[in-house]
Amino acid sequence: MGRVEENKKLKLTCLMDTAFQLFTTQGIAKTSIADIAQQAGVAKGTFYLYFKDKYDLHEKLVIRKSEQLFQHALEQSGYQDQPDPTGKLLTIIDDVLYQLRDNKLLLQFINKNLSWGIFRRAIGKWEPDYPAIFEEILGSIPSDRKSLAIEVYTILELVGSTCYTVILNGDPVDLDTYLPYLHRSILAILDSFSAT
Repeated sequence: MGRVEENKKLKLTCLMDTAFQLFTTQGIAKTSIADIAQQAGVAKGTFYLYFKDKYDLHEKLVIRKSEQLFQHALEQSGYQDQPDPTGKLLTIIDDVLYQLRDNKLLLQFINKNLSWGIFRRAIGKWEPDYPAIFEEILGSIPSDRKSLAIEVYTILELVGSTCYTVILNGDPVDLDTYLPYLHRSILAILDSFSAT
């Protein structure tokens, strides 16, 4: 990578890191493009080389933070050591949840903003190809699935909605106590899709 490309990448990273800090401390409504540019140490015009507006930056930041969670899970969870596909899937999910438990600010940021629409736009851009990895894992679970997207959507919504309060408030129980129940629910979803 040449010096110009390195400089562009550095500015992009600085803008995104600064925006994340401001969005999570002040909120998106109270954060201006001028605030982001000034704190990142770049000209306001530089912001527009990378983003249309702060909402475009916000969406890309949600995608980036989600990518980082999955990247960690794929590299650190040891899911490849699991003997069966459902074990692999549950190991990846558990790793993401433990990361979010350890970074509640990130959980609040992603959970409030990660919609199915953003997820679908993101999956075409992800490197490595996370959808292919999940398709490989889910596809090796015996079934006659009609729609992988519906299955992933259902699991994503279940995990996101139930774990938010469990992680943030320990309500109704803490994450470690809740995980076996979540696992059973995910397995029931997998079974229900294989039956259709």
